[in-house]
Amino acid sequence: MFSLLIILNSVTLGLLLLVNDVFAGADHDFLTLKSATEIAIRNNPDLAQMRARAEAMAAIPPQAGTLPDPEISFSAANLPVDTFNTAQVDMTQIGPGISQVIPFPGKLALRSSAASFEAKAAFENVTEARWWLLSNVKQVWWQIFYLDHALQVVKDNQLLLEQFIQITRTKYEVGEGLQQDILLAQLELSKLLDQQLRLEGARHNSVAKLNVLLDRAANQSITLLEEIAEELPAILSETALYQLAEHSRALLASKHESVNAARARVDLAKKDFYPDFKLRASYGFRRDNPAGIDRDDFLTLGLSMNVPIFLDRKQAKAVDQRNSELMQQKYMLQDEWNKVRAEISQSYSDFQRASKQTVLFKTGIIPQARQTVASMLVGYQVNKVDFLNLVRSQITLLNNELQYWSAFAEANQALAKLVAAVGKEEIYE
Repeated sequence: MFSLLIILNSVTLGLLLLVNDVFAGADHDFLTLKSATEIAIRNNPDLAQMRARAEAMAAIPPQAGTLPDPEISFSAANLPVDTFNTAQVDMTQIGPGISQVIPFPGKLALRSSAASFEAKAAFENVTEARWWLLSNVKQVWWQIFYLDHALQVVKDNQLLLEQFIQITRTKYEVGEGLQQDILLAQLELSKLLDQQLRLEGARHNSVAKLNVLLDRAANQSITLLEEIAEELPAILSETALYQLAEHSRALLASKHESVNAARARVDLAKKDFYPDFKLRASYGFRRDNPAGIDRDDFLTLGLSMNVPIFLDRKQAKAVDQRNSELMQQKYMLQDEWNKVRAEISQSYSDFQRASKQTVLFKTGIIPQARQTVASMLVGYQVNKVDFLNLVRSQITLLNNELQYWSAFAEANQALAKLVAAVGKEEIYE
């Protein structure tokens, strides 16, 4: 009789929850994992500012590889200060001039090359930021996914405990139960209410975090409704993931470009041992003298250059500086490569551990815990099992179900980290 009551109550509850979910869903737009990542790529302001910075740096190489702007001048030479008459003195000249600085051959190309490498590094950084934005969105989405399922498990257990309380009260009324069993069940129900409050608070915080990544108001509601296949994929070996990351990780590509830029600056510093040139040309107009004699105009040409006479204290030190900067970039590249492998190994280990846990809980622990609860309930109804053991078995089942969903979410979060660490989606067997 008691078992039939529980079954009828469970069926009724399920129908009520289904109807409630349908009507509640009518007022929400369901956020799938795919749509969340698409919104983030389209709207995230941090990614947009990095993209704008990269585009700004892409405009630098043409500037760096172009000659300095020529200088145009206008002069009045040998002008008598007593009368300021331009026809009074034969040598008085008035006219325009132009000058152009010409760097030593190869300098402009090296400046442009260094700027190009930096621009490429900036675009690789955009790609890197994009991968980690996707990873963060996926991790928070899966966290909300876990919290939703955890809340559902807790609510289901609350209803089941309420049914236990009803059964216990019925037994107490007929003289077969104890009042302390009712109090015990009510205490456990209060604990579940506390757990529900904590889970709801964690979900609110996760929703706010995801909304920030999507460039939306932090308090905008998010509802997840997506059929999720509870089978986790098989991934490549750790060594194979290393090999993929070495060629596809944008962070490493960015550091390679920074090394190339530093190497170009070393070559440019060596070019500073050679002088830059400056060409000048001016034209001097002369007026006819008062007697009407025609005066020829003058053309003036000039060439000048800087003389690097402080080689030991200036140019040589600049080369030392650039060589040190090159070594710095090489060390940074090696350091990042070590960190990338550590990220891959950590995420790989987390995925393997979580995926094994999901299989263990789903196929072993949870079915066994459910059988234990069912057996305990039958035993309690015939007074062969005390109520405390029944409640403990139900709490154990609750914790096992929470651990299963936690492990499932952690496995998918580890996959999101692993994809970002490798810099490529194709990490599966």
